[in-house]
Amino acid sequence: MAHLLLLLLFLSLSLLPLLSLSATDTFVYGGCTQLRYSPNSGYESNLNSLLTSLVNSATYTSYNNYTFQASTPQDALYGLYQCRADLSMPDCATCIARAVTQLGALCSDTCGGALQLEGCYVKYDNSTFLGVEDKTVVLKKCGPSVGYEVEAMARRDAVLAAIVGSSGAYRVGGSGKVQGVAQCVGDLSGSECQDCVAEAIGRLKSDCGTADFGDMFLGKCYARYSTHGPPVFSKAHHDKFGGDGEKTFAIIIGLLAGVALLIIFLVFIRKIFQGSGK
Repeated sequence: MAHLLLLLLFLSLSLLPLLSLSATDTFVYGGCTQLRYSPNSGYESNLNSLLTSLVNSATYTSYNNYTFQASTPQDALYGLYQCRADLSMPDCATCIARAVTQLGALCSDTCGGALQLEGCYVKYDNSTFLGVEDKTVVLKKCGPSVGYEVEAMARRDAVLAAIVGSSGAYRVGGSGKVQGVAQCVGDLSGSECQDCVAEAIGRLKSDCGTADFGDMFLGKCYARYSTHGPPVFSKAHHDKFGGDGEKTFAIIIGLLAGVALLIIFLVFIRKIFQGSGK
């Protein structure tokens, strides 16, 4: 009985990270360059170092970029990662680790790649892109049209206008069930971020029309809205150890306490039956 309980506890604990991060590690888009590097080359060595640095850095900061210089231009490497600003550091670190793993499988042996998950973004290339504004449309997704519901569309337009009118790399807004969010990659200046967000939101309104929701991912920023969904966007998270990490820890402690009490109860019942049988 005790072995079975311990097995169930182990299985429950192993599933907790998956359950708590189901919304942050969902695949959004990914892509790779056509140029490939040679096995055992200087570029491969730099890429391995870069990916390791990204994963390590994500344990203490939500954004970072790296440049690896080389003796030959073809071995130079540039990379960055960024987490959604409302994620706790434990969730950010886990998201980046999963993004790096998926990117390695998606873009094996290629000189450049980018991967966007719901909670984080990773990109590397042998051509520098750091600090360069990019308003190219990478992904556009519009929900089904709900017709022109005056109240819903008015709220949406007001939320998106407020996001454009605010400042910072991460911006959220909401009115009733209408929610909106925008975020720039951390290597953009304030004016470049503003320009990118305005472009993304302008495209959202023109391309998605009266859609129930809309996602517009540009090269260096994104904007999203939902008119009927539950609130899924929150303000920037600055507590290193808050959020889902604390919830998961609390669940683990609760499970351990529950299993301990159950084992004590079973041992007590067993002693009673053994005493009755004498």
